[in-house]
Amino acid sequence: MKSLLVFLFVFSIYMLGYVSGRAEVRITNELKFQKRLWMKCYSKDNVIGPTIIPIGQYSKIRFLANLWGTSRYMCTLKQGPNYKHYQNFTAFKQLYWSDYGGTWYWGAREDGIYLKREGGEKPIDLYKAYDWIN
Repeated sequence: MKSLLVFLFVFSIYMLGYVSGRAEVRITNELKFQKRLWMKCYSKDNVIGPTIIPIGQYSKIRFLANLWGTSRYMCTLKQGPNYKHYQNFTAFKQLYWSDYGGTWYWGAREDGIYLKREGGEKPIDLYKAYDWIN
């Protein structure tokens, strides 16, 4: 009987990890004039960067959205070469417990930062989400 309980306990922990969905944040440098993009992102448990993203390239963060619906990543982007223009924003936020996340595509352009979301509970068409702060 103890063996069965241990098995069920271990199996349930494994299933909780499986039920939690894979999520991804992808940040692309779509700036002109060979400007580099400085990026640093963080969650409750992780810090990614800082890193420099060359023009036309991207950085991606993959993680498991948690079962409680509280997964969140915050990011700061800065526009090179002087890195005066910047923006702090929520790059990923789980909407509720059954939202496994999907992929959040962020594009840094001259006039602002754009978002497109695929998968998850609520896909979003491409739109300008933030202006740069001077």
